[in-house]
Amino acid sequence: MTTEEYPAIDGRQFRNVLGQFATGITVITTFDGDSAPMGFACQSFAALSLEPPLVLFCPTKTSRSWAAIEQSGRFCVNVLAEEQQQLCARFGSREPDKFAEIGWRTSELELPLLDDALATIQCTVDSVVDGGDHYIVIGRVLALSESTTSGRPLLFYRGQYSAIEPDKTVPAPWRYDLDHFLTTTTLDTWL
Repeated sequence: MTTEEYPAIDGRQFRNVLGQFATGITVITTFDGDSAPMGFACQSFAALSLEPPLVLFCPTKTSRSWAAIEQSGRFCVNVLAEEQQQLCARFGSREPDKFAEIGWRTSELELPLLDDALATIQCTVDSVVDGGDHYIVIGRVLALSESTTSGRPLLFYRGQYSAIEPDKTVPAPWRYDLDHFLTTTTLDTWL
């Protein structure tokens, strides 16, 4: 099919349909060339590979934070907890200094880490792929950490913040069959 042969997709319907898929919310951070912390709220984040350890996220091509990440070559994924809705809104805004009056620190790898995040994943940019009006950024994981206190993730579902059920706060026990399912790479794998 050529581009002219593809059916037109209504933007509002596209957002509504894809809104049926719940996503976690992260804040992707780095330092710019002047050593100022930068970051943006991002729900297009995913684990990509165990060997090597890779993740991906998708910034808009016009993002100032993406420009800083591209320049530095490094970033940190901060997985937000459900009580961090205001922090998410701040990093999703056009606020010029998103780090003013919030808790954060510089990591041992010289990346900004947000206080009270459920997890942090520090990475170097491995590759970048064109993705329409976004880029698909693949990051090589350098360091990971998770919160020492239990918490629930901040989720986005049907155009609004959401959370998991109160009785679902403990992760399921690890199962070998699930491990095999998630890591198998045979031709018949549907994943």
